Amino acid sequence: MVIIGGGPAGLAAALEAKRYGINEKEILIVERERELGGILNQCIHAGFGIHIFEEDLTGPEYASRFIRRVREEKIEYILDSMVLSISDNKIIKIITVVSPELGLCKIEAKAVILAMGCRERTRGALNIPGTRPAGILTAGTAQRFVNIEGYMPGREVVILGSGDIGLIMARRMTLEGAKVKAVCEIMPYSNGLARNIAQCLGDFDIPLKLSHTVVQINGRDRLESVVIAKVDENFKPVAETREVIECDTLLLSVGLIPENELTAEANITLDNITSGAVVDETLMTSADGIFACGNVLHVHDLVDFVTGEGYKAGRAAAEYIIENIGNAKTGAPGASRPTVGTVGIEIVPGEGVRYVVPQRVNLKNLKSSDKFLFRVNNIYRNCKIILKADDYIIYSRKKIKVMPSEMESIEIGEDILSRLYKLNNINNLEICLEK
Repeated sequence: MVIIGGGPAGLAAALEAKRYGINEKEILIVERERELGGILNQCIHAGFGIHIFEEDLTGPEYASRFIRRVREEKIEYILDSMVLSISDNKIIKIITVVSPELGLCKIEAKAVILAMGCRERTRGALNIPGTRPAGILTAGTAQRFVNIEGYMPGREVVILGSGDIGLIMARRMTLEGAKVKAVCEIMPYSNGLARNIAQCLGDFDIPLKLSHTVVQINGRDRLESVVIAKVDENFKPVAETREVIECDTLLLSVGLIPENELTAEANITLDNITSGAVVDETLMTSADGIFACGNVLHVHDLVDFVTGEGYKAGRAAAEYIIENIGNAKTGAPGASRPTVGTVGIEIVPGEGVRYVVPQRVNLKNLKSSDKFLFRVNNIYRNCKIILKADDYIIYSRKKIKVMPSEMESIEIGEDILSRLYKLNNINNLEICLEK
């Protein structure tokens, strides 16, 4: 088994695969950074581990617990190594890796878990007019500069976007002595968690300007100012609301994109909304024996949820190797199973729902511990979350408030399973909101 990515998802997958019977010498984690832990290494703020450990940990503390367990279990890993490609001949996957220590090498695997995480959108994706001075960078890059490299990106800061990293960096820059003049968000609501809005902006009196965006960048060698403006219901800037804010730094927190170049090159089907792979109830992609988990599948709110998904992928990949291809220790042959694109029923996002993961399920393989994860497309109050098969309502739950920044879930449970089993010839399942 090869796990691509040594962040929280990859570490959890490796540990669970070992627990489910794969020998530690037959598991390999490939990580392109110089240390395991992924993005957690630069997230020195607290708020991690509340669900998994029932403790409030920093990112490095959370990561260190999994890294220590991986080392105790003697699971193999290689660092500073880049995966160039994944080729699939249906039985054996060939992973091409390059690193200073190994050079260019090819690794054969019976199963692959994609756990590469995600990356930030940059200025190039936004098409903001203006010059190209120094001082414009993503919030995650600024976080690395401050927390790991020990550099301050600037002293007078404007943040575009209200994602969690942007909110956290608003607080961090303030604590380091910078003046955060505004956080601008083009949507009429924040894209960050409610606790981060309160703790990072409210506690430090940092203004949050909703329905605002940056429309002009000024400065030659170094950023001198930005022009912000209010946007209308069509997200078009309103000219008479333009305002100049003098600053030397613009941090961008305008969304995360799953790191899926490898996935696409392997001809794995991608979801147009999540930009991650289309998966079934076991997190297997459209390529037989290749699984995806964590932020490379879809962007999560909390690292605890990423870890849970990593556990699930590691367990499913271990079962795939042992039951479907053959016991990893004896090499006994097994029967390959149909992949996600050829079996099962589709789960459709309905009214008010932006996307659902998994996108397809086989009812025979569905377990009571499984969940349907989804995000809504707007803020809704006093609504019902409904799961239905064709026109038959299987599940309904009242919610006082749902919002795009917080992931929702439907836990399958025995009651939903029993109702699904009683139905015949289901065309699809739909998750929707009833206002």
